[in-house]
Amino acid sequence: MKPRKIAFTILMLVFGLLAARPVLAQPEKGADKTLSPYFFVKSDNPETDRMPLKSTSAKVNVSGVIADVVITQVYKNEGKKPIEAIYVFPASTRAAVYGMKMTIGERIITAKIRDRQRARREYQQAKQEGKSASLLEQQRPNVFQMNVANILPEDVIKVELKYTELLVPTDAVYEFVYPTVVGPRYVGQSSEQTGAAEKWTSNPYLHKGESAPYSFDMKMELAAGLPIQDISCATHNVNIRYNGSNFASIQLNPSETRGGNRDFILKYRLSGGKIETGLLLSRGEKENFFLLMLQPPKRIKEFQIPPRDYMFIVDVSGSMNGFPLNISKKLLKDLIGHLRPSDRFNVLLFAGGSTVMAEQSLPATRQNITHAINVIERQRGGGGTRLLPALKKALSMQGTEGYSRNLVIITDGYVSVEKEAFDLIRNNLGRANMFTFGIGSSVNRHLIEGMARVGMGEPLIVTRPEEAQTKAAKFRKLIESPVLTGIKVDFDKFNAYDIEPLSIPDVMAQRPVLLFGKWRGEPQGNIVVRGIAGDCSYRKKINVVKIKPSKTNTALRYLWARHRIAILSDYNRLSPDGERTKEVTSLGLTYNLLTQYTSFVAIDTQVRVIDGQAQTVKQPLPLPQGVSDYAV
Repeated sequence: MKPRKIAFTILMLVFGLLAARPVLAQPEKGADKTLSPYFFVKSDNPETDRMPLKSTSAKVNVSGVIADVVITQVYKNEGKKPIEAIYVFPASTRAAVYGMKMTIGERIITAKIRDRQRARREYQQAKQEGKSASLLEQQRPNVFQMNVANILPEDVIKVELKYTELLVPTDAVYEFVYPTVVGPRYVGQSSEQTGAAEKWTSNPYLHKGESAPYSFDMKMELAAGLPIQDISCATHNVNIRYNGSNFASIQLNPSETRGGNRDFILKYRLSGGKIETGLLLSRGEKENFFLLMLQPPKRIKEFQIPPRDYMFIVDVSGSMNGFPLNISKKLLKDLIGHLRPSDRFNVLLFAGGSTVMAEQSLPATRQNITHAINVIERQRGGGGTRLLPALKKALSMQGTEGYSRNLVIITDGYVSVEKEAFDLIRNNLGRANMFTFGIGSSVNRHLIEGMARVGMGEPLIVTRPEEAQTKAAKFRKLIESPVLTGIKVDFDKFNAYDIEPLSIPDVMAQRPVLLFGKWRGEPQGNIVVRGIAGDCSYRKKINVVKIKPSKTNTALRYLWARHRIAILSDYNRLSPDGERTKEVTSLGLTYNLLTQYTSFVAIDTQVRVIDGQAQTVKQPLPLPQGVSDYAV
């Protein structure tokens, strides 16, 4: 080969290697800046404290099926200049955030609920006037942003927020999930294209393996209402103390001080596999609320199961590189390896683009199963996460006639197209059941759970490799057949209204039938639930007269409103409507709840910064445990 041709070949190889290297996104300059996460760059300049969040902790009180949570965030400015701290953090997808307060020294300022634009205006004005202030906004139903303005050097400011949520058991197992860190979100568009709503995604991250720069703590008091059989926490090392048969105290072990890089997940069971069921009533000054939790019947027999057609949609993008993709491979081996001979299946892999294993579903023969597993094993993870085109491709492919079609999505959810994904799935309801597997230690639960909810399916979260086999078995058990279908509810002389949900979807697992609502007058009459379990009729009657309203059920007002807001928001994503927006805003203001359109703002009365403006600092976040630098 001639020297010139050799030099040209080497040059092309170098360019190819450079193009193949992962791009570690840094904040870009200029008007066309692309919104993306970036790596935190440490500075030796002592003037500005770039890690102002010093600790975050949670105190959880569980009474029966309702959890009440108090989160405390402590900010301290160890620099020499006033700062504004911005901290993006996750919360449960079911959280009803109903209160916030800010403490500066001896002064306690209770936050007020405002419509979003007014809250931000009041915050910005206070910031410009030199007053300390805090602003809590919802960026997603499970992603919040805290702004704390004018933190003086050596200042310690505590911000406390409160939320409540309902704990719904599956297969008699209760699960409390406390998300700790927001994983990096891929947008791939400029701020001019997306507007202000997506700017939170441009956030600094530490490198893989670097500990959270703030401490983490968790304390939990559990009053189960019935004897507790066992308690477990596989994500963190905890100390458990039983206080009688129905009560327990759970505290994070001191060794877990830097454990804020993965979701805290605690599970417990009641003795004999029982679950808390029945009717809860709450009487208020203006409105009364109820919650019905009813245990479904046992599953139908295996011979009644129809043949299945599966499409496995697998995320092989950069954020799945390493630990998450290894879990996915183990999970898929189990799922595909246990298909029945009567089943059919296909595999669609996606990252920046997508590829499908076959143009149509294949029989679940040993040869086809082996081929599919080999295809999956060859994946290494790289590129962006283009979920929408993959979903569109999967939905456009024809299923097998006479088969029950099921789409199984396996991803960490590190994208910011939740609304578009929900719309696409809702617009295709009836074409397939939707099941989602969230893979990783801190997945985007809003996307994972939301896709399953709008698709009338079920979400499953796999946080560790050893869970893959158990979750795969749970999926198989789940999909065998709906536990209860054709559910109807009648109110006999019980004056109920504003009921959620308006229609109850098929129950796909051993979990209670849930019904929220309001009631007028006196608690009387009956609630009758009917349905079909396999080839048998199901009927359950609840005598309301026997149930007494309790002051301990005041959280029902928040839970009802939160559920109503979630339903309205889902519809608004499908078809934006000004009236629905007004209704969500009104619900937030009336029930003192954080929503997409309402925010909490707390403003100090004292002017504390006289000269100049505080420097804005975005709190860097640790990468979720097991997520590589390829995600950024």
